Amino acid sequence: MIMPTADTLQTTIDNNGLLLAGQAANHAAARHIFDDYRARRAGHTLRRQRADLNLFGQYLTAMNVAPVGNFQAEHETWRGITWGLVAGFVRWQMQQGYAMASINVRLSTVKKYASLAFQAGAIDATEHALIRAVTGYTHQESKQVDEKRAGEGAPTRIARPGAKKAEAISIPDTIAKTLKIGHLNTPQGRRDALLVCLLLDHGLRCGEIALLKVGNFNLADGTMMFHRPKVDKAQTHNLTPDTHRALKAWIESGDCPLLADAPILRGSTKGEKLDTIRTITRRNRKNGQLETYQTGYMKERAITKRVAYLGEQHDLRGLSAHDCRHYWATRASRKGTDPFSLQEAGGWNSLAMPRRYVEAAKIANAGVKLD
Repeated sequence: MIMPTADTLQTTIDNNGLLLAGQAANHAAARHIFDDYRARRAGHTLRRQRADLNLFGQYLTAMNVAPVGNFQAEHETWRGITWGLVAGFVRWQMQQGYAMASINVRLSTVKKYASLAFQAGAIDATEHALIRAVTGYTHQESKQVDEKRAGEGAPTRIARPGAKKAEAISIPDTIAKTLKIGHLNTPQGRRDALLVCLLLDHGLRCGEIALLKVGNFNLADGTMMFHRPKVDKAQTHNLTPDTHRALKAWIESGDCPLLADAPILRGSTKGEKLDTIRTITRRNRKNGQLETYQTGYMKERAITKRVAYLGEQHDLRGLSAHDCRHYWATRASRKGTDPFSLQEAGGWNSLAMPRRYVEAAKIANAGVKLD
C-alpha cells in the first residue's frame, strides 16, 4: 500500500476546497440569475415579459398543472416544465385566437426564461435542448395559418390595450391637422395639442413622451433634446411650426410646470382640471426603503388612453401612439425623406423599419428604365 505524501494530501485538500467553493458559487449565481437578467432590461420589456409569462401560467392552469411561484423571478418555478408544455402553449394560443406575431414573441419570452432556469439547474440539458427546438412561425407560415383560421371562422387576433395592431390605423391629413390644432382655449386642449404634435410631427414613442421634462425644450431656438431608451440614443429635433406653436401656447398660458425637471405633460382628473405636480415620499412595503416619486403627470398608460379618446372624437376608433408614429414615418417618406434620414430621426437601429415606409409609399417600378 502506497502512503500519500504530504504534497498529495495538500493537493487533495485544495481541490476539495475549490470544489466546495465552486458549488457554493453556483448556488449563489442560481439564486440571483433572474435578478441579474431583469436588471439589464428596460421597464417596458419587463412589463411585456411579465404579461407573456402570466399568459403562460394561465395556459398551464387550463391544462390542470397550475404553477407554484413566479416565472419571472424564481427559477424553481420552472422545474417540471417540458418542451411538450412549451409546444402546447403555442398551439393553445392559436386555438384562443391570438395574433401570430404575439405568439412568436411569447414563445421567445418563455424560451429565454427557460434558458435562465437551465443555467440555474431547474431544467436539465436534454429538456432545455428540446425547448430550444420549439419554433414559432415565419411570415409566410403565419399568413397561411391565419387564412385557415379565418376560413374556419376562428379569430386571428385578440387585441389588448396598447398592443400594436396588425395594420396601423390610417390617419387622413385633414384629421391630423385638426388634432394638432386642438382647443387652445382650454388647459386640457393646449396639453392635447402638444401631445399630438409630438406624436404626429416627431414620431416619438409613447414611452419617450412620458419621459420628457420641461428642460428638454428650448422655446427660444425651437429645439427639443430627448433620450430614446429603446435604442439608448440622445437626439435633438427642430420643432415643427405646429409643435412650436403648441409648446408656446402651453408655456405662456401658465399651464406648463415651472421646474425644469418636471414632466412636460400634466395629467388631468375631471373635465378641464389638470393635476399639479406633487412630490411624494413613501416607504416601500417590500424592502422598507424610502422612495420619492412625482405624481400629476401623464404616464404611458394615460397617454395611450388619451390618444384613443382623441381618435374616437374623429371616428378613428382604436387609435394608438404607434398609429401616429406610423403616420409620421409614412408622411415623411412620401415627401421624399430618404431611408437613412428617416432611420436617424425615428430612432431605429437598422434600415429595416424605415425601408418599409419608403417602399410602401413609392411606385414599385418608378426607377425601372426599359428604353
